[in-house]
Amino acid sequence: MKFRLLSLVLVMSGLTAVQAAEVNVYSARQQELIKPLLDKFSQQSGIKVNLITGKPDELLSRMQSEGRNSPADLLISTDVGRLYRAQQLGLLQPLKSNTLEQAIPAGLRDPAGHWFGLTTRARPIIYVTGKVDPKDLSTYEDLAAPKWRGKICIRSSDNIYNQSMLAGMIAVLGEEKTQAWANGLVKNFAQPPKGGDRDQIKAAAAGVCDIAIANTYYLAAMFDDPKDAAAAKAVSVFWPNQADRGVHINISGAAVAKHAPNAKQAAQLLEYMSGAEAQAWYAQTNHEYPVVTGVARSSVLQGFGEFKADNVPLVKLGELNQQAIQVMDKAGWK
Repeated sequence: MKFRLLSLVLVMSGLTAVQAAEVNVYSARQQELIKPLLDKFSQQSGIKVNLITGKPDELLSRMQSEGRNSPADLLISTDVGRLYRAQQLGLLQPLKSNTLEQAIPAGLRDPAGHWFGLTTRARPIIYVTGKVDPKDLSTYEDLAAPKWRGKICIRSSDNIYNQSMLAGMIAVLGEEKTQAWANGLVKNFAQPPKGGDRDQIKAAAAGVCDIAIANTYYLAAMFDDPKDAAAAKAVSVFWPNQADRGVHINISGAAVAKHAPNAKQAAQLLEYMSGAEAQAWYAQTNHEYPVVTGVARSSVLQGFGEFKADNVPLVKLGELNQQAIQVMDKAGWK
C-alpha cells in the first residue's frame, strides 16, 4: 500500500511538473506564420506553448488591462515601433542572454534587452517592370521630385511601417529635410492612401501607379498566392540609397512580458527562435531575412538581389516615432 501511495505521489508530482512546463505567447503574427515553429519548439523542449493571436495594438491594450495578472510570457510583434511602444508602456522586462547577444546584431535589439529582432524585412521601391526604367530610380529622396507626380502608391500615415521609415529618415536627414521630402511625396500620390502593402503592389500592377513602397515580406508572399502571383510578377524591386545610407529595414521581434509567470520558458523560446533551425524556417517559409549570419535566404528573396541596409539602430525608430507622425500630419499624409 505504501509503495502504491508513493507511486501515486510521484506520478502526481510528475504531472504537475509537466503542466508547469508551459509558456503563454501573445502574437501579433498570424497563427499560420508562427504556430509551426512553436510546435517544433514544443516537440524538442517538452514545453507546451499556449498561443493567443491578435492585432498588435489590441494585444498591448490587453496586456495593459490585465496588469500584474496577465498570463502573457512572450510578446511577438512586427515592427520595432510596436515593441518600443510596449517597452514605454512598461509591459516588458529586460532579458540578459549571452545566446541572444551573440546571435543577434546589436543594432537589431534593445540595448537593455527589452526586445530582440528575430527577422528583418526591407522596405524598398517596387516598380512596374517595363513601365519604369530602373535607371531613373535612385533614392527615397528622389521620389519627392515632380517627375513622379501622380505615380506613387503607399499606405496611410497611421501605418507603423511608414512611421518607422520616416523616423529612420529623421535620424539621418533631420526633421526639416524629412518634412520637405514628405511634402513632395504627398504631392506625388496616385491615389489617397488605402489598403495594405499588398494592395499598393496590386495597384501598381493594375496601372493605378508606377511605383509602390512596400515590405519585401509582402511581395515575396504574393508569389506563393495564386490570386496575387500575377501582380507580383508584374513588378520588380529597386534598392534605394545604395550609394549612401542604404534601404530602410525593420524587424519582427519578441520580448519577455513584464509579469511573465513563466519567464524562464519564455527566454528558452526566444533563444530557440534565434537559433539556426528557426531562422532557416522563417527564411524559407515566411520569406523574411534571417538576423543570424550564415542562414540561407529563400529563393524568392535571393531573386530580389543583394542590398546595403540602413544601419540606424532600430531603437531610434521608436524614439522618433512621434516626430515622424507629426511630419506626416503636417504634410497632409492621410
